Amino acid sequence: MSNQDETPEYRLRKELPDEVPVTPSADGVAEQPAEPALTGRQRLVQGLWPPRVSRAQLIVALLLFGLGFGLAVQVASNSDSGNALRGARQEDLVRILDELDDRSQRLEDEKQGLEKQQQELENSSDQAEEARKQTVEKEKQLGILAGTVAAQGPGITMTIEDTKGTVEADMLLDAIQELRAAGAEAIQVNGVRVVAGTFLEDSGNSVSVDGNKINTPFRFKVIGNPQDLEPALNIPGGVVQTLEKEQATVTVERSDKIVVDALRAAKQPDYARSSGQ
Repeated sequence: MSNQDETPEYRLRKELPDEVPVTPSADGVAEQPAEPALTGRQRLVQGLWPPRVSRAQLIVALLLFGLGFGLAVQVASNSDSGNALRGARQEDLVRILDELDDRSQRLEDEKQGLEKQQQELENSSDQAEEARKQTVEKEKQLGILAGTVAAQGPGITMTIEDTKGTVEADMLLDAIQELRAAGAEAIQVNGVRVVAGTFLEDSGNSVSVDGNKINTPFRFKVIGNPQDLEPALNIPGGVVQTLEKEQATVTVERSDKIVVDALRAAKQPDYARSSGQ
């Protein structure tokens, strides 16, 4: 090795790269050397940094951060509760268990009480509905007896022809009494409803019922058991024979449906009052 090779200037020159001559272009301007090609890692770094974040990506990131924070808080809370129970004394655990049992028993008692009240209300409702039905039915029955409502049912029709004018009020009253004794439930004579306070009286050559004058033929519409009503009129010495002795003609017909539609206005008693008042 020569001394020239050992000099510092020669070593520095040897370490530097060779000079690249500049080639002039056609217009006289020197061309710049081409930039070296980038590696794959260098291109990845240039794509990631500096970061380019859009507005949508920023919103999604914030939402994900909030969701993660909420989950972390919830997990921490549950962990704290579990840790508290795990770290509690046996006496505290027994007390907590007793309180839960007492609360469960109170809730069960409250449930049973509510179910009992519901059952009582249902029974009360059923009883009230049944009482209402019975009251309505009783009202209809009393209305039939009082003559304030129409009635229909099996019974008889009795027609009395009095061509001689010999039938008097007491004879018709005897017929009404005999029918009542035989079980008549509703009676109508020539369009006049017969009730408990009905009275008959002679009115010249005719008869009046509760002040209403009626003429022959006298037609009785009677609701009741026909098998009891007709024999009661035809007994020896009874209504039919008495009327026939007065030269009247009596006809009795059974029917499965008798309509008594003559009505009486409901009258408020002047003195009588319910004992419950």
